[in-house]
Amino acid sequence: MAVEDKHISYRIYLVAFAIFLMAIAIAVKLTNIQWVEGDYYRKLAKERTVRNFVIPANKGNIYSADGSLLATSIPNYEIRFDAVAPKPEAFEKNVKSLSDSLALVLGKPSNFFQNELRKARANKNRYYLIARNLSYTQYFKIKGFPLFNLGAYKGGIIIEQETVREHPIGKIAERTVGYERTSHGGTLDGKGIEWAFRKYLNGKDGKILKQKIAKGQWKPIRDINEVDPQDGYDVISTIDVYVQDIAHHALLKQLELYQADHGCVVVMETKTGHVKAISNLGRAKDGTYYETTNYAVAESHEPGSTYKLADLMALLEDKKVDTSAVYDSKGGVIVYSGKKVRDSHEGGYGKISLARGFEVSSNTIMVQAVYDNYKNEPSKFVNHLNNFGLNKPLGLSIKGEGRPYIPQPSDKNWSNISLPWMAFGYGVSITPLQTLAFYNAVANNGEMVKPQFVSEIKEWNRTIKKYDKEVLNPRICSQGTILKLKAVLENVVKKGTGSKLYSKDFSMAGKTGTAQVNYGKDGGSGKYYASSFVGYFPADKPMYSCIVVVHKPSTALNNYYGADVAGPVFKRIAQKIFTDAPSTNEIKNLDRKIPKQENNYDSYFVKSQKKEQLIPNVKGMSGMDAVALLENLGIKVKAIGVGKVKKQSLQAGQNIVRNTTILLELS
Repeated sequence: MAVEDKHISYRIYLVAFAIFLMAIAIAVKLTNIQWVEGDYYRKLAKERTVRNFVIPANKGNIYSADGSLLATSIPNYEIRFDAVAPKPEAFEKNVKSLSDSLALVLGKPSNFFQNELRKARANKNRYYLIARNLSYTQYFKIKGFPLFNLGAYKGGIIIEQETVREHPIGKIAERTVGYERTSHGGTLDGKGIEWAFRKYLNGKDGKILKQKIAKGQWKPIRDINEVDPQDGYDVISTIDVYVQDIAHHALLKQLELYQADHGCVVVMETKTGHVKAISNLGRAKDGTYYETTNYAVAESHEPGSTYKLADLMALLEDKKVDTSAVYDSKGGVIVYSGKKVRDSHEGGYGKISLARGFEVSSNTIMVQAVYDNYKNEPSKFVNHLNNFGLNKPLGLSIKGEGRPYIPQPSDKNWSNISLPWMAFGYGVSITPLQTLAFYNAVANNGEMVKPQFVSEIKEWNRTIKKYDKEVLNPRICSQGTILKLKAVLENVVKKGTGSKLYSKDFSMAGKTGTAQVNYGKDGGSGKYYASSFVGYFPADKPMYSCIVVVHKPSTALNNYYGADVAGPVFKRIAQKIFTDAPSTNEIKNLDRKIPKQENNYDSYFVKSQKKEQLIPNVKGMSGMDAVALLENLGIKVKAIGVGKVKKQSLQAGQNIVRNTTILLELS
């Protein structure tokens, strides 16, 4: 018995000692938490109940030169329901009418919504999803529905908003307007104006301190922000929507006709270098065309005969020959180091002047002129090309510019055929926009200017930054040479390879180009062509220069020459600009006063009907009236803000294209 009691006492002491050790451990841990790790745990607790939230800055808009919206941020709305918030009598009184209203807007039966709302209330769901990806119009209607019109605390409506970037004029110039996006790896990337001018567009995000009040629910602690967001600036591009529309559809029509692989067109203001239109279209597997790559900026390729202008400029500057010098086309075939150079015209052109050889785009004439005069000093010819700026990028504001290439006599791959091949646009490469800048310099009396896509950065009516004309070379060649080059370029259209484009109504000057992409390779098997036309108009007082390049036109139509494939696009643009162009003003004041408008919806509707479906001027109207009017005319509407219409993305007086989208800014 004594032994047993002794064992019991031993166990009691052991348990007591264990408890004592545990107590000491707990005390040590509590002391450690309070005095050593206290700051960490206090911070952790605070982060779980109080947190800084980002207030996204409003991204700036991108406008065209005439004030149309090219890119803007559109709000998308998500409506949720806190089923616990409404009082029982308010819920029962309004649930049927709320369900009926939701059914009309969201396209589901009323009893579906009534069942779901009752289920959410029974389950005490404080975050039930009603609908997402709602437009402003839908959101505006829903927040006024029975029960929801009582607000968040009495009606239980929860409104969440996200912003998406949209192009109100659609896919036109999409690649140049560009985008900014986050990749799957979390890195930012982008293209075009959106990316190049992001430091102005994006603004600076703000911060607001919020406290957690329920699962997933946070409310601001103070009425003021910790850091106020700074909205982004607006970017005014050089693009003219009217010219852009002409260029886009003229190119699209020709690509579809010739079932071409891809093509591009650029229209540039001669004096300033402002790009008024740029379209890049590639063919999809289903045969449709869309903007995939900025070919005009990025695609460096062998240009073919449009490069002959550089030949003639070099020859005239060195006074090697004059345009009146006569050459023999030698039956349309000439051989250099066993390689044949052919004219497209069977049998050649006989004996003709250098000027005439340029006008009819004779390969044999131009190659002889270059080779005979520079075969003993090819570096002199190549140096001219370098001095003309054909060997380096233009340094564009948007990324992705292709690099031009000119072989140098010191290169290992320089051969006996390098010089003659360069003379008719092979063995060299250049982008369409670089070619255009060169031709534009001739149109601009020798002054080469950098192509520009943006003219100004603005904050409403305040100019933040202005982009003036940037001169790359004030004098690309002598005025005597310029006059002779202008004469032959005009004659190309009057009586040369571009004669099909001639119009008595307006003058044009330019050069055709037809490059065989794999010229001289593998016997020419599987060959395809790049057809081009580059020039300016009017010929006597140039206002615009333009280049059109079409890659891989189908040979099924048995026609792939620049004058036939690319030339009509050039002519269509020039013709439309000078015969149909509306008067437009550059954007001057983004917060100009709005003229007084009638507040009568019916009168607007009657007027719009009388004008045979033209887009009405809705500035000054209430947002709801404007939306109703435009939607009745078959126009899709997106609106930003509340109140009256301050701006509209489509100009009044334009013909209505059904299902087009107009953006309204309300204030």
